[in-house]
Amino acid sequence: MQIQGTKLFTKALKEEAVDMIFVYPGACNIDLFDALYDEPDIEMILARHEQGLAHAADGYARSSGKVGVCLVTSGPGATNLVTAIATANYDSVPMVCFTGQVATGLIGNDAFQEVDIVGITKSISKYSITVRKREDLGRIIKEAFYIARSGRPGPVVVDLPKDVMLEMGEDRYPDTVSIRGYKPSSGVHMGQIKKAMELLVNAKKPLFLIGGGVNISHARSEFTELANIMQIPVITTILGKGAIPTKNPLFVGNIGMHGSYAANMAASECDVLFSIGTRFNDRITGKITEFASNAKIVHIDVDPASISRNIKVDVPIVADAKEAVKKLLESARTCSTGEWLQQIQAWKEERPLESMVNTAAKSGAYPTPKGIIEAINRQFDSCIMVTDVGQNQMFTTQYLEMDEKKQLLTSGGLGTMGYGLPAAIGAKLANPEENVIMVAGDGGMQMNIQEMATAVAHELPLVLCIFNNGYLGMVKQWQQLFYEKRYSGTCMRYRISCKENCGKPGKECPPYTPDYVKLAESYGANGIRVTDAGDVAQALQTAAKSTKVPTIIEFIIEDDLIVLPMVKSGQAINEMILDC
Repeated sequence: MQIQGTKLFTKALKEEAVDMIFVYPGACNIDLFDALYDEPDIEMILARHEQGLAHAADGYARSSGKVGVCLVTSGPGATNLVTAIATANYDSVPMVCFTGQVATGLIGNDAFQEVDIVGITKSISKYSITVRKREDLGRIIKEAFYIARSGRPGPVVVDLPKDVMLEMGEDRYPDTVSIRGYKPSSGVHMGQIKKAMELLVNAKKPLFLIGGGVNISHARSEFTELANIMQIPVITTILGKGAIPTKNPLFVGNIGMHGSYAANMAASECDVLFSIGTRFNDRITGKITEFASNAKIVHIDVDPASISRNIKVDVPIVADAKEAVKKLLESARTCSTGEWLQQIQAWKEERPLESMVNTAAKSGAYPTPKGIIEAINRQFDSCIMVTDVGQNQMFTTQYLEMDEKKQLLTSGGLGTMGYGLPAAIGAKLANPEENVIMVAGDGGMQMNIQEMATAVAHELPLVLCIFNNGYLGMVKQWQQLFYEKRYSGTCMRYRISCKENCGKPGKECPPYTPDYVKLAESYGANGIRVTDAGDVAQALQTAAKSTKVPTIIEFIIEDDLIVLPMVKSGQAINEMILDC
């Protein structure tokens, strides 16, 4: 049977069990929208900006384990996806991004709204391709979904020229995939597993370092069992947080630039570092030559390109995290780690997180990030927590309690401001019965604020927490510590009339723009402003009662709070700034 390419497109989505697609229409994809009009089982989520819809697809994918799917038009519609594609690529998020394209005869002629989106995204996606022939359409879409979800997951870009989508062709959608040169790793090399286990059981100071790969492969319960049996302490990256419950006594804390004192010290002093599902990026390792310098290193990762790229390892294991952990469990036994665990506990007691509050911050009644996150811990037994990027992200990942009923979504590898709100929308759409709470700074919240309209349109009762210190806090923190408090370009209250008055005694800063409470109300949402620490719990309780619309809670916090510990870029992770 002969059908148009647009009809095969919708058939492919249904075959891939796509129930939701994040969209924005335009001239070069309007025919696909016409075809989707007849598909009631595929819900179209119309966002207000293409970057927002792609971050929403990302949040949908991370929170559900499904492939996130988006559809935009050519030219600026496609280029507006770039940041979100790179975000998903760094954090191994399965997405398929369909972009409209001008007719094949116009490609390369600088036609209206024509860009080479395949060339633009080749280095920031797992795979990108233009469908040049109608007969290849079904195969390419099938391969796109397979590539996105297999091996190390990631975003795939499929560019759809207008004429190809209108052309008639076969209605067959492939059942199987065979891609020459792409064979994701399957199985586990038992010889390497044996070597790794021998190192662990003979170590005096073994340590697990867990990255996002354990959460991506849904290996939380298996890994927690492994750690409990072997009695080996655990540190995590921020994307790995939740791989083991934070109240488990074996959990030490996050590692890295803003890692806990005990976690960074443990990584520096261990004799075997057993890493699963992390890329060893610079925010984790600090100065590479001094990272875990006393340790033999085991690295399990599904992506062979990630092994020994940044840190040379002694036992490489290319495997899915869950499959590898299952194999480790077969020979797991209790290790003699009593003295090592006592040392780690001593580090925890020596420098607990709550002791590291900078003295520059004024003491007063304002809410604190620590107090807000702890109130969220008490208010929500089960939730999906989404963060934006900056100080808000670091405070959240330091103090958020995690167990099997909680999930954390955050931009790790790329550090994308503006991620929080749209990702929370995607997470709520994927999990309508779950509490979804977002934490953002006042800067990041404004980067995709237009998606408040999307949240209101879909009646999503999100709890949206803004930490408002009036600054781009993380950059200001660097300026405070390393640039002699020369606060250049970081004040969010700045107006042109400030030039003559800023820094003078008795200065009066102008009001903050925007007024988040009024802004929320203008969108048809709820708005609450909290200026007193005693009102934090009540604000969260009020927001949790909303069933139809999102609630913005603007927490006014001290403008001099900084995130500690901190490791200066290029320093070893045991060289921490602990107070200031």
